[in-house]
Amino acid sequence: METAFFLACCGLSAALFWARFRVILRTILRSKPDAGFRLRPLDPRVRTFLLEVVLQARVIRHRPWPGLAHAVVFWGFCAFALITLNHLAQGAGFELFDLRRGSFGRAYGGAAAAFAAAVSLSIAGLAVRRFVIRPRWLGEKISLESGVIAVLIFLLMATYLADFLLEPEKGTPLWRALWWSHTAALLVFLPLIPHTKHLHLVLSPAAVFLRRGGFAQVPPLEGEEDFGLVGGKDVTRLLALQAFSCVECGRCQEHCPAHTTGKELNPKQIALGLRAFLKENGAGSEQPLLGGHLSGEAVFQCTTCGACEAQCPVGVEHLPLIIGLRRGAVNTGRWEDEYGAQLFVRLERQGNPLGMAAFERDRFIQKNGLPWFDGSQEYCLWLGCMGAYDPRGREAVLALVRVLRAEGVPFGVLRKEKCTGDAARRLGNDLLFQQLAEFNLAQMRGAGVRKILSICPHCVRTISEDWKEFGADFEVLHHSEWLGRRLRPDGASTGGAVVYHDPCYLGRYRGVYEEPRRIAALAGALTEAPRRRDRAFCCGAGGGLVFLGEEKGERVSHARARELMATGADKIAVACPFCRTMLEDAVSALGGPEAPRLVDIAEIAAEARGNGS
Repeated sequence: METAFFLACCGLSAALFWARFRVILRTILRSKPDAGFRLRPLDPRVRTFLLEVVLQARVIRHRPWPGLAHAVVFWGFCAFALITLNHLAQGAGFELFDLRRGSFGRAYGGAAAAFAAAVSLSIAGLAVRRFVIRPRWLGEKISLESGVIAVLIFLLMATYLADFLLEPEKGTPLWRALWWSHTAALLVFLPLIPHTKHLHLVLSPAAVFLRRGGFAQVPPLEGEEDFGLVGGKDVTRLLALQAFSCVECGRCQEHCPAHTTGKELNPKQIALGLRAFLKENGAGSEQPLLGGHLSGEAVFQCTTCGACEAQCPVGVEHLPLIIGLRRGAVNTGRWEDEYGAQLFVRLERQGNPLGMAAFERDRFIQKNGLPWFDGSQEYCLWLGCMGAYDPRGREAVLALVRVLRAEGVPFGVLRKEKCTGDAARRLGNDLLFQQLAEFNLAQMRGAGVRKILSICPHCVRTISEDWKEFGADFEVLHHSEWLGRRLRPDGASTGGAVVYHDPCYLGRYRGVYEEPRRIAALAGALTEAPRRRDRAFCCGAGGGLVFLGEEKGERVSHARARELMATGADKIAVACPFCRTMLEDAVSALGGPEAPRLVDIAEIAAEARGNGS
């Protein structure tokens, strides 16, 4: 009779789990296939899975103590898999192994008991953090479901520990009380999973394994009828899977420059908004995505810095989602922004976002004696819009030219060059991006370009990754990479203190951190900002925002400038012309005449090279 009751309870628990999980799974599978998705090669996916799922490396790295506590809970669940199977077998009238007899049973039972103790401590600590300390990025409301789940996990561990330590005889009242308490916690926990954020326990391993690969990869549009994410029918399987995998930890929110400076955008709510839309409308809906659960204003506040995606421990790729929503709004004419419209016109007519005439670029090239690229030189020096037209960008280009000439490296510049289309791509104007890319590719192929050197991380990213859609296959280097390999500090510097600002498109996007620091160290004693490397704070220029209107809330550039100035450095070293523009204005506004001087690493290298380094 008791066995039949147990089996009935198991069946009910499983049925309740499946009733909800089936709906979610159907929504994911009925979503649109992902354009350009390839499962192979498998090796990188397996390595990422082992590192981020099995070892929980990303969970621990960015929040060591709470991350380690979460990892212990995960490892505890893995260790308890066999214990749980054995427990269920006992309820059905047999055992897989006896935890009290035999070397394997005693050893495994003891290891599980150690994990049970560690999980109990971890879940208690996490509960204190969530319900007592309550970091703001976890949300203002107290989560009842999190409390219930924490109690159930603690009960699972406590009942097992009590049984292991006390060793009551099977069939005694104490044994039955512990056994049924453990069973009840297990059978209540299971059907709660698909109704709560703890669904990530089931889905996030798949989300991590099936990520597109690469950082912030924007998927190609598929066919003439694909305008991006317009309605529910445009949501892809990966986006749906990732939305349902979100664990609501708030790491993306904590590091988002838009959110932390008082803007509407919250990357966590972007993921949760898509989840809410899918729950309400299902897959294949004609309902528009923007408007109800997803804010159009918030979507266009994103700097595409990638901090959200870099922090996410469960495989959510925020940038393809945000840029997809921008595509849907721009490509269907639903985005109405005066500055955005002017930007697109300048790109169409003048071929650069500054609206400068092409002869201004030619005049700069001729005045400074820059050679034309004819196919015989080692590098095509890509000027980019800022290097060709912006005064500060030109200074960086000329400094790099001095080093190239001093090192005897042959180079040349293209006779005709337009914007790479970075801003158009990030703002969602795919047609304009394609036109710019194809024009430039024709110039490069005609000139026989093989290797490209650029001062702009945005240009480097766009040429090396986004242009692949149109067959681009160049070796592209950022000038910090080239300089960092050619020049190295030759002793202690006496030039005061210098702090280096990591550009998002060079650091998180390209993984380049050491080379520019080697060059910055030529200008003085290198110091570091609190947020640096892959946790660096954005300057506010990315995603086309440098060309749009006034920001709401605090300026992102001002927030970053305060951090850099607080280090006490005499100089701020930069490696991106957009970062320089944004931070120079901010530093000037905040620091006045005593503010630290901004200098591109190319200028540092040129000065050091001139002094014999």
